[in-house]
Amino acid sequence: MKIDWATLGSVFGVSLVATVTLVGLFTLGITGLSRRERAVAAGESAGLAVTGAYACFAACAAAVGYGIYLIVA
Repeated sequence: MKIDWATLGSVFGVSLVATVTLVGLFTLGITGLSRRERAVAAGESAGLAVTGAYACFAACAAAVGYGIYLIVA
């Protein structure tokens, strides 16, 4: 058996970047929701923070869905 180390390294790199990106997007979503909590407590509006949070969560769901599609296809 011959291992193609270049391809294995490429797969590792793509997996690492995808993982860091998903964690970052999810963190931004959580941050947006916490800003909404602070704005509600202060009596202010936080529509942009909530919209951004939902967009981050939607992007995470889309990336996970695409990954499942790649596995199944």
